[in-house]
Amino acid sequence: MIHIKIRDNEPFERALKRFTKTFEKSGVLAELRRRERYDKPTWVNRRNKIQATRKQQKLTRMNNRGF
Repeated sequence: MIHIKIRDNEPFERALKRFTKTFEKSGVLAELRRRERYDKPTWVNRRNKIQATRKQQKLTRMNNRGF
C-alpha cells in the first residue's frame, strides 16, 4: 500500500502528482498487468530471449559508436 503524507498548505494537485509518481515507481501497475493473464512458460522463455537479443544489439550499437 502506498502512503503519501500531505504537507501543510500543499495543493491537492501536487499531492496527487507525488502519489502518481510514487505509484509508477513502485511497479504495482506493471505487476498487475503481468498477472492479468497466464503466460505459458514457453512464451515467457521466448519473450526473455527476444529481450536479451535486443539488449545485446543495443549494447553492440553503443560500443560501435564509441560510447
